[in-house]
Amino acid sequence: MTGSADFGFSPATSQIAVIGAGTMGAGIADVFVRAGYTTYLCDASQTAVNRATEAWKLRLHKDTERGKITAAQAAEWELRWLTCTPDSLPVVPLYIEAIVELPDVKQQLFGRLEELSGGQAILATNTSSLPVTALARTLRHPDRLVGMHFFNPALLMPLVEVISGEATHPDLARSIFNLAQQIGKRPVMVRDEPGFLVNRVARPYYTESLLAVEEQTASLEQVDRLLESRGFRMGPFRLMDLIGVDVNFSVTSSLYERFYGEPRFRPSRLQARKVAAGQHGRKTGIGFYRYDPPASA
Repeated sequence: MTGSADFGFSPATSQIAVIGAGTMGAGIADVFVRAGYTTYLCDASQTAVNRATEAWKLRLHKDTERGKITAAQAAEWELRWLTCTPDSLPVVPLYIEAIVELPDVKQQLFGRLEELSGGQAILATNTSSLPVTALARTLRHPDRLVGMHFFNPALLMPLVEVISGEATHPDLARSIFNLAQQIGKRPVMVRDEPGFLVNRVARPYYTESLLAVEEQTASLEQVDRLLESRGFRMGPFRLMDLIGVDVNFSVTSSLYERFYGEPRFRPSRLQARKVAAGQHGRKTGIGFYRYDPPASA
């Protein structure tokens, strides 16, 4: 890695692709479309892409009815929302990965994107806990991989963590930081440490609440009500259901492993049972609470 590089973006010249049409991927795509970018939402499942697109169009319709946006804005944004599958991936300057939190799967995807773009594209990962340095290890151009971690719901949450791995080009990290500002977010530069910043600090909010319920100190409903009464917008169990019980459990497990069994990050048996039962929260219709019908991805 030598010299400086131009990693600038502008809505007038740049297209992006978001890989992964789940809750986070669809939310990130929405953010970029509304900021003026032509955005491809890609997924191995055409059903997931169709479901995300239908939910997004419904959201636009509701926003228009409520007067939050104009019909002209909605029509313009619909032209910028494009979809694709792995067989029709476009070549774009920036790919944002928002797929399953499995290192091997992510590395395989990054390798394919690197080959597709001739090593010229920026690869951004929305990982919430996996080390950017390790994800870049198998790439020919590890300096072009950076963390760009959004929070759920991506359209509403202002924070974006920009994570530099050991090989990430500093100009690239600054460009992604500036891009996050340009799309209306509040980015913060963080080091490639376990849990980055937010997930490390927030972990006790979940683990201590789960422990209190396991020890029958209080019910999960009581814990949620008490913490919400103290100023938290969502109690930990409602928030885990929104994030995804499986995603939250994966992050906790990752931190526990990366901190070499630090007790304060020990995963919960209660949460593990929910994951094993497929009760992942809003996206499955049941988590710590029941949702009817299941929330759209």
